[in-house]
Amino acid sequence: MSTAAAAPRGQSKITDSHYDALEARDPAQRERDMLAALPALIRRAQGTPAGAERLGRVDAAAITTRQAFAHLPVLRKTELHQRQQAHRAATPWDPLGGCSAIGWRGMVASQGARRVFQSPGPIYEPEGQGIDPFRMARAIWAAGFRAGDLIHCSFSYHLTPAGAMMEGGAHAIGCTTFAGGVGNTELQLQAIIDLRPHGYIGTPSFLKILVEKAAEAHQSIGSISKALVSGEAFPPSLRDWLHERGIDGYQAYATADVGLIAYETVAREGLVVDEGVLLEIVRPGTDDPVPEGEVGEVVVTVLNTDYPLLRFGTGDLSAVLPGRCPSGRTQARIKGWMGRADQTTKVRGMLVHPSQVADIARRHAEIVRARVVVEGEMASDRLTFKAEVHARPEGLVDAIATSVRDVTKLRAEVVLAAPGSLPNDGKVIEDARSYK
Repeated sequence: MSTAAAAPRGQSKITDSHYDALEARDPAQRERDMLAALPALIRRAQGTPAGAERLGRVDAAAITTRQAFAHLPVLRKTELHQRQQAHRAATPWDPLGGCSAIGWRGMVASQGARRVFQSPGPIYEPEGQGIDPFRMARAIWAAGFRAGDLIHCSFSYHLTPAGAMMEGGAHAIGCTTFAGGVGNTELQLQAIIDLRPHGYIGTPSFLKILVEKAAEAHQSIGSISKALVSGEAFPPSLRDWLHERGIDGYQAYATADVGLIAYETVAREGLVVDEGVLLEIVRPGTDDPVPEGEVGEVVVTVLNTDYPLLRFGTGDLSAVLPGRCPSGRTQARIKGWMGRADQTTKVRGMLVHPSQVADIARRHAEIVRARVVVEGEMASDRLTFKAEVHARPEGLVDAIATSVRDVTKLRAEVVLAAPGSLPNDGKVIEDARSYK
């Protein structure tokens, strides 16, 4: 059975506000528990074809600290897509790229998958047999849903896992669900009027459409008083708009590959990281964790032995917030979605990648942090390499300019800056060109 299954809520005094006692664990104990689980998870991954290739030389028993774990390579979503494509061409009996420890008859992992989904790419994701394998119950609970509630779920039940992900979490709590799916606005609105659900799960934009359509038709959907939204940005303006109409909306950050990553609480101060997630923020284009508070790429490891994606790079930018959540949850918090980490940009016909910026910085010990700024108009680009440095020896500017030219095949002006002076926005490539 998958270790991704949600823990039972238990009967502790805190369950009125928390899904289970894990949410109030001593942070040091949580860290010990997470790190203690890594060796077994690594060995499980090494038992898959992809894991054997990527991690075959790793001594799993030695990976018991954050520092040791950070030496393992990040598996980015683009690489997962490429692995699946290549694996299907070479070994068509394993369409999951050799990354899954479960599957069905004919695969290397010949059993254990309950369902399989397709996300854009295409990328295929297996679902295990455990209760709430995507661990969505914690976010649904934090949004105010309780056993006995009827939930109208308007996420897709076709191809992609979103509908099933949410439904598994709702059922783990004890909720009843209506599988609305996407589209068919009039039929979904009629179902809400007839069934009077207590809450909604889906995209925030579709909830807004439903509220507006009901108002236009002078029909009441006032039974919906709470919502968990995901899949899109949920700006404060829309949150307040819904609240004015009697609906308290909360957001969840999840992906089809790893399930729930973080969720909003009544404190509304960032998103609390899920209890089953070991989270890192790394510098875009590298595998290296950044200092706490610095914006970088969200990298997650889920304690899921069915689909052991170690150090999975989501491609999303965020940052860890200091302190603890006022809701009493002691897990780390992130700011939420802050953009995309893959900032690859074409300059004078050449692609410039975040990994190239990192490569240039590694060539010069004086560089603390760097970013490339592209300015001008298309076809007349100006490239500037800005570097925070802790020392300025003679010849450094010329040496960096040579490195830029060697790595990117482009000429650039080099500007040196004091440590901490570049914006903390996660960008290593800033495209400031005019596209008029």
